[in-house]
Amino acid sequence: MNVVPPQHAILQRDNRTYAITPRIPAGLLHRHHLLAIAAVVEKYHIPIVKITSGHRLALVGIEEEDLAHVYEELGMSPGTATELCLHYVQVCPGTEVCRFGVRDALGLGIRLEGLLEGRQLPAKLKVGVSGCQFCCGESFVRDIGLIGKKSGWTVVFGGHSGNRPRTADTVGEDLDDDAAVALVERCLACYVQLARKRERTSRFVERFGVENFRLEVGRP
Repeated sequence: MNVVPPQHAILQRDNRTYAITPRIPAGLLHRHHLLAIAAVVEKYHIPIVKITSGHRLALVGIEEEDLAHVYEELGMSPGTATELCLHYVQVCPGTEVCRFGVRDALGLGIRLEGLLEGRQLPAKLKVGVSGCQFCCGESFVRDIGLIGKKSGWTVVFGGHSGNRPRTADTVGEDLDDDAAVALVERCLACYVQLARKRERTSRFVERFGVENFRLEVGRP
């Protein structure tokens, strides 16, 4: 039997219950979020709450008739896990709290999340923002990555951590926040225009050519 999952829900192995991943921009949870999560877990007997690799929470084992109520009571936007769009922006603490941070990763990560959320893309997109060269945001294995240095942001493109891992290529260096965001926009514009459907950035860059890509996105 083919079961079509409700929007923003993932059918589990039992072919009956679902998992959801509420959107948590930059991985920041506020007190009211924690209280709401605890309340719905208790009320709807959600058996598993799992921290994901993308700094989100997966609530697993929800009955189909409870999905809409859970989202309403959480008061959080739905996150995506299978759609062809931004899945998450993974962000380190940056200068907000980390003594090693040299750039405001949290601020830029939240800005990118707001910029990219809901945008339709050729394939799923994952972003990593790291406030220093320790790269705790795993920027080099994300579709788009930013790494902070004292001289500015380094922007990389085409990383992948799956079964054919790829280190992203550098497309810009020593950029301030606005210039980094503008370069991300140019990278995505090129990718949207020229990539095949379901072609991740890693495979697109391999096919299109790194130098060709750098020439395209280097144009203001």
